[in-house]
Amino acid sequence: MSSPSGSRTPDYLTELFLDPLDPAYAAAAERRARRGAEKPWVRRSARAASLLTIAVVGFLLAVAYRHVVAAEPESSRIRAGLVNEVHSRQATTDELTRRAEQLRDEVDRLRRAALAEDEANRLRMLAAAAGLGRVRGDGVVVEVADAPDGADPVTGASGAENPGRVRDQDLQAVVNALWNAGAEAVAINGQRLSSTSTIRRAGSAILVDFKPVTSPYRVEAIGPDDLDRRFERSPTGELFRLFSRAYGMSVQVRRQADVTLPAATDPQLRYARPPGSPTPSATGGR
Repeated sequence: MSSPSGSRTPDYLTELFLDPLDPAYAAAAERRARRGAEKPWVRRSARAASLLTIAVVGFLLAVAYRHVVAAEPESSRIRAGLVNEVHSRQATTDELTRRAEQLRDEVDRLRRAALAEDEANRLRMLAAAAGLGRVRGDGVVVEVADAPDGADPVTGASGAENPGRVRDQDLQAVVNALWNAGAEAVAINGQRLSSTSTIRRAGSAILVDFKPVTSPYRVEAIGPDDLDRRFERSPTGELFRLFSRAYGMSVQVRRQADVTLPAATDPQLRYARPPGSPTPSATGGR
């Protein structure tokens, strides 16, 4: 068939019947034919090498799995032993703490019996101000808690970073704001604070005087009647309201009547020394 201009138009249907195989398929068939013409021992060697590689990899995986399975009971035993040790030490610490409280009460009783009433009252007031004596009065409770961990909508796994988690700096800010608002005594989760107390982070835990505290964090303070309003109007109170709206951190501030705070642990003084008795050389006499 010719076009009006006289040029020949290709007949694709005829070409399809004359050459039905696509050139790419023809090239692939030719390569397979060449590989089939190779020597049989070459093919067998390649197949043997592949099987040997698979066998070696399988053997190594089996050995590794056996070692992991064999070590699992030992690791579980070690972990169980560590957990029991932690529980035992915690029980010992609690018992020593109770014993220290009893001895402190006994010392206070003997001191009151040995001192005059005015001197005993003055000493009791100084101990309360320093955090070394139990105090009782009306105050405020500031309770902050971590925001719920965000979960992946597909896998359900919790996110690695939670911006609404309470950190040691947050507790420091709350305590400092309460002191600034007029608090006379402060405790975090029952741990009384003194002038030498520390609030710091150790990994993912928060330590108050080297004792771990967990969320929710209950900060109790004894102070004036308007201590709650002073805290809420402070920059720290406004900041925590922002945290609550932005990150879901739980923050509650409320008045609390008849708050009792325990005494803080005795400070470990490293540099203070009591004055000694004067020596002859100190009097300057000859």
